[in-house]
Amino acid sequence: MQLAVFNSADRTDAVGVLRPCLDVERWVGEIADARPFNAKDDLLNFAKDAAAPFTAEELESALAHHPRIGERPQAKTTEAAMSRSEQSGVDPSDDATARALAEGNRAYEAKFNRVFLIRAAGRSAADILASLNERLENTPEEEDRIVAQQLREIALLRLEGVIGA
Repeated sequence: MQLAVFNSADRTDAVGVLRPCLDVERWVGEIADARPFNAKDDLLNFAKDAAAPFTAEELESALAHHPRIGERPQAKTTEAAMSRSEQSGVDPSDDATARALAEGNRAYEAKFNRVFLIRAAGRSAADILASLNERLENTPEEEDRIVAQQLREIALLRLEGVIGA
C-alpha cells in the first residue's frame, strides 16, 4: 500500500493495515489518527514513539501474536506470513540449532512467563540463539525494556514493508 492510499483510507482500513505490524490498540489508534503523513519517514518516525511506553498489558497482548523463534506459523494471515519471512535465517533442518532454540525457548518461558521475542529479520539462527542465551541472564525489568524495544523494531520493519516505497 502506498502512503497516499494509507493517508486517504478510512480509519477502519488504516487500522487494518497497521494491526498486523503490531497489535497494540493504542499504537494502532495513535498512528491512524495522526494521518496524513507527508512522507514515509514521517510515518515511521511517528510510529517509533507512538503509544510510548507500552503498558505491561499491551506487551503481553502483543506477544500473544508472536510464535516461538524456530517455529514457523502455518496460518494464512498477514502477520503469520510476516513472521515466516522474518525468521527466514532460522534453518529448521539444522537439528542441533533447532533443539538448542527449543530448549532456550522453554528456559526463557519458564523464567519470564512469555515467549522470547527478538527482531529475527536479517539474523542467523546462531545469532538469535546467542541473544537468547544472553538474555536469559536479564532481570524481568531489564527484559521488559528489551521486549518493548524489540516489538517496536519489528513493528517498524513490518510497517515499512507494508507501506512500501
